Formats: sequence, structure tokens, C-alpha cells
Amino acid sequence: MPVAGVLSLQGDFEAHRKALAAAGLACVEVRTAEQILAVDGLVLPGGESTTMWTLMEGTGIEDAIRAVARSRPILATCAGVILLARKITHPDREGMGLLDITAIRNAYGRQLDSAIVTLHDLDRAVLGEAPMEAVFIRAPKLADPGPSVEVLARREGDPVLVRSGSLLAATFHPELTDDTRVHGLFAKAVRRAPGTPVRAVA
Repeated sequence: MPVAGVLSLQGDFEAHRKALAAAGLACVEVRTAEQILAVDGLVLPGGESTTMWTLMEGTGIEDAIRAVARSRPILATCAGVILLARKITHPDREGMGLLDITAIRNAYGRQLDSAIVTLHDLDRAVLGEAPMEAVFIRAPKLADPGPSVEVLARREGDPVLVRSGSLLAATFHPELTDDTRVHGLFAKAVRRAPGTPVRAVA
């Protein structure tokens, strides 16, 4: 049975564990490069992106994420999307460049401006007909998607759920609602991926 890992340096990784279980996928917490390289798919949860960069320094985790992205599905939410982006603004810096998009940090406002929004602008071929409830907490906006980026949901015209190859990225927190469609897409991708996890290179 395939097993997904949830990067558990910061953020609400326990909620992702429960959401993945509801989607029928086994899950473990991962905190080291070696653990990341051993799973069949990876979740990069929300949190504070600057803190996450700091916690990853000198650990090999960024290289491990890049290795997983070459052959295994990744689900990124909120701050996790910022890590994967080509470019980050407010403040400006480069992301990992795994997702061909610009992430604008805190674009919807600070903590007090967090909101639960019903998304109607969905790719119904992928997500079905029902609107999607989405929890935005200090969420980034996404801009300038490259040709490899498929937009699956929008909020007031802005992409909030995108897919690029094996990467699935949501600026909201799908783990905080009872809607399992986002985690279900990720779980399906993990189950369809080749069965041998990436291994550390000696």
C-alpha cells in the first residue's frame, strides 16, 4: 500500500493526516530528508513560509523535495505553495521553481482577514459540479501561471487550486473542511504513481 508523508516541521500537519485517511491513503509524518525520500507522495502543509525556509536550511530537505517532485506526487497548501513557486513577492525572493507561478504572500490580508469562501469557479471535469468550501488563512495569491500550470479553481478570477504534472497546489486549507476532493485527487495520483519510492543517493 502506498504511503504519503506530511512534512511536519510546522503547520497543521495532523489535520492533513486525518484528511488523507478520509481519502483512503496511509500517511506518516516526515521531518528529515531521508524520511521524505522514502515516501510515495509528499504533502507540504501551511504555516509560515519564512520560518519553513529557516527550518530547512542545512538539512537537505529542499533537495529531497526536489527529488520527490521528479517522480512522485506533491500536494502543497498555503505556505507550501509559496515554497514551490518560481517567484515570491512581499518580500521578493526566489522559490524552488518547481511550480511555474508567482506567489504573492499575504495577498488576501493578515490573520484577521482570513475567510471561509465558497468557490463556484471550478474545473468541473476534474472536481465535479458541487461548489467547494475553502478556508483562506493569510493566503497567497497566485499570478502569471506558466503554460504547464492547469487552473482547477479560482476565487474572484485568481487561481487558488492549480495542477502541474505531479504537483497539486492550493492556496487555501482543504484539510480544514469536510470536502475531500483535493486530498482525493492527491491520493489518486499517489496510487497511480510508480511503486518504488525515491531513495537517497549515497
